[in-house]
Amino acid sequence: MSTPIPSDDEQIWQPSLDAMIAAPDYHEVMLENDRVRVLRTRIPPGHRTPIHTHRWAGVLYILSWSQFIRYDDKDNILLDTRTVEALQVPPTVLWSAPLLPHSLENVGENDLHLIAVELKEGAL
Repeated sequence: MSTPIPSDDEQIWQPSLDAMIAAPDYHEVMLENDRVRVLRTRIPPGHRTPIHTHRWAGVLYILSWSQFIRYDDKDNILLDTRTVEALQVPPTVLWSAPLLPHSLENVGENDLHLIAVELKEGAL
């Protein structure tokens, strides 16, 4: 079992790598308060996002699906959805843990378009 990464550790979660600062062309804030941040993410086919983070876990609601590759900040492949049996049928809703520095490349034929509801720690 992995150790959770505290969302308040500024050495891990550098503000300059937040999705809205590092990759604003692909993320839009729909709502943000002290409890949640709701992001619309759209990555067109053939695009690769800059390195960025998502410091809070959350629910992803998939509006349109496309195969993708997620890379870490050293360009190592973390996930290639083309090789995951469970992702061959496009999901509607997914859970996402916080994401350390990464980039995402849309290697499919459609926009990868989703709404992320990030749950800020301690928000009750």
